[in-house]
Amino acid sequence: MKSAPLRSFFNPEMSLLSLILFLVEFVRGAALISFLPIYGKDTLGLELDVIGVAITAHYLVDTALKLGIGYLMHRFAVRTIISVGLLASLLGIFLIGYADVPWMFIAASGLYGLGISPIWIYCLTKVREEGRGAQMGFLYTIWLVGLGAGPVVMNLLLERSESLSYWVMVIGSGVACLLSFLIPAESHADVETVPFRRQLAVLGSHLSEMKPLLPGMVMQTLAAGMLQPILPSFAKEHLGMSPTQYSILLFIGGGCTVAGLIPMGRLSDSLGKKWFLVAGFLIFGIALYGLTMHPVLGVALTWALVLGLSYAAVLPAWNALLAAYVPPGQKGLGWGVLSTVEGIGGLLGPGIGGLIATANGEPSVVIAASVIFAVISFIYLLFPFRLFRGERRTPS
Repeated sequence: MKSAPLRSFFNPEMSLLSLILFLVEFVRGAALISFLPIYGKDTLGLELDVIGVAITAHYLVDTALKLGIGYLMHRFAVRTIISVGLLASLLGIFLIGYADVPWMFIAASGLYGLGISPIWIYCLTKVREEGRGAQMGFLYTIWLVGLGAGPVVMNLLLERSESLSYWVMVIGSGVACLLSFLIPAESHADVETVPFRRQLAVLGSHLSEMKPLLPGMVMQTLAAGMLQPILPSFAKEHLGMSPTQYSILLFIGGGCTVAGLIPMGRLSDSLGKKWFLVAGFLIFGIALYGLTMHPVLGVALTWALVLGLSYAAVLPAWNALLAAYVPPGQKGLGWGVLSTVEGIGGLLGPGIGGLIATANGEPSVVIAASVIFAVISFIYLLFPFRLFRGERRTPS
């Protein structure tokens, strides 16, 4: 049975938005985690640094749109913004199948990034003060089920037919685009009707207050982004996994994350967020490092389970913490700006990861990411609770 905050949060409009979000993230996971790295390297013969740049182009467009999404949601109907964005994404994913040279591969990936942010930011504006952690856990469950199922299904399909894999992504994007036209015309984001400069000034003051959190915002997405171009080749060449075994690894990690999100969100609401962040980031870093030790299949799958649970501990606590810095009535702009700051790391990460892998091999990227996550944990360990807005005021 859903808790009261979730019952009020989950309504017919959120059901539609959740389905669209699932499809968008399903295709994104399939494209960025599996199809682009495998198709780019094995079929087109591209180097990992080029694949990294293509993924960076996707996040560059995505991040640029996040910066202005609050303004757009204030100026235009939500349905229009989401539908136009998803139409652009459909065109981008379609063109990837015909991108047989590096610059086209990069450009198509960038165009694909246009439609990701609007649906996600709009869902975030629906989060209410009561039970933020549980509501964040619900949204991230939908997000991660899609993002995790995408590469699992894609790896299985790529073993059979590259063409079928491609058309599954195109059809998924097309269905999401069509569903966006069913969003009620009267839907609106929770954005205050004030001049854009004033909204930016308010957000600027809140960003100033949350300076201690900014390094972690960038570092965690940087580390995650570094892993994206190299995961399939790392699993194949250094863990000795077949595509099916790699799909099982992703399924275990993603499944444990999904199963843990809502319970972890509720626990972070009641017990405090700091220790969820400290423990979650540290364990995540340790588990990543464990994968570089050439583990046998059973041990590698165990590390995947640990990764999933630690990620489930971090996500609701982190995003509920960020929600405390979003001004009421300016949620579209607020989440857009905060997502932009987080997106800086995701923007730089794939390119950096691709360059490191080309120069030193895939394991060096995984080790670097594990160190970054451990450093993030140590940084938050040193921060007192009083610096965490919305956190319980208990001694650190």
